Amino acid sequence: MSTSEAAPAGPIIVGQNLRVRAGDRLLLDVDTVDVRGGEVLAFLGPNGAGKSTLLRVIAMLQQPESGSVSFRGQSGREGERLMRRHCAVVFQRPHLWAGTVRENVEIGLRLRRHPPEATRTLAEEAAAQLGIEGLLERDARALSGGEAQRVAIARAMALQPDVLFLDEPASNLDAMARTALMDDLDHVARDGRHATVLATHDRADAFSLADRVVVLRDGRVVQSGQPEDLFENPADPFIAAVTGAELSFRATVASSHDGLLTIRVGDAELIATGSAGAGDTVRVVYRPEDLFLSRAEISASPRNRFKAEVTEVRSSGSLLRVRLEGTGDWLAVITRAAGDELSLEVGSRLWVQVKATALHAFAMHAT
Repeated sequence: MSTSEAAPAGPIIVGQNLRVRAGDRLLLDVDTVDVRGGEVLAFLGPNGAGKSTLLRVIAMLQQPESGSVSFRGQSGREGERLMRRHCAVVFQRPHLWAGTVRENVEIGLRLRRHPPEATRTLAEEAAAQLGIEGLLERDARALSGGEAQRVAIARAMALQPDVLFLDEPASNLDAMARTALMDDLDHVARDGRHATVLATHDRADAFSLADRVVVLRDGRVVQSGQPEDLFENPADPFIAAVTGAELSFRATVASSHDGLLTIRVGDAELIATGSAGAGDTVRVVYRPEDLFLSRAEISASPRNRFKAEVTEVRSSGSLLRVRLEGTGDWLAVITRAAGDELSLEVGSRLWVQVKATALHAFAMHAT
């Protein structure tokens, strides 16, 4: 913690009944959201979902049309005072002052009147966390985009915040710089001394970094929970797509028991998870990486296994995208090594295996 004040046992930030409008358009409509000490919380959704608006509101940078936000149990001006003192925000586009990187990292500490020696120590520690200690004497205006964003994050970390807010911190970087920055953020977010709130449209960032994920669509929370909860129990096809289950097919429910559905796909039957009744038409979604391909049938395999013919093999970087036909049309993603082992080619006959928990069925009215 940055101060001697003890963090409360419960959430340190609580937002309730938050509404934000722009003219006739509802930008945000969130009943409740909280931030817990030490956690990484991600707001995930497509552009326009409301994630950046929600971040600004709970950081007390934007006043909601209605509702309240409290920090450490304090709202209003007292809450804002505490928030400004104990939190830090990094936006998509870093703003750096003229001068050296060191001066930029130290500026917040100087404004808070930290002693010169402590300021230097904290700035150098923060720079080391972001891997920019070798840039401290460089002109900040000569930095690349990734370096500039690291300086902005180091400036925030030097303040030793109780909550670090990150609004799409890597969205303006090229692929290589983005990957490197997110790797560094993984270490920064997990230092155990602060909570991190991340707004992002990238599911890989959210699910790799976050302890909890709040998924937004049209300004509303669609589902929230631990990443594995969203993966295993998506609330609807939108959530399934967000977690990477973007592929789908239609099926008819033959029977239902304890959350498991027997579904008919052509002449075959498969087992999927979901809530629907016999005779219902459902949309079944899955992630291509959840399909396992083999030349021989494995006796200890999942309930869902069937023969299929390879109709297309396409390279996708270090992976292969394999289209198959049999009990419907399927797409699998496997490594090149797995493809070599299978001697894949168009016309190959393979066993396809997929766990029931990897198939998520939704009644068509929910789509």
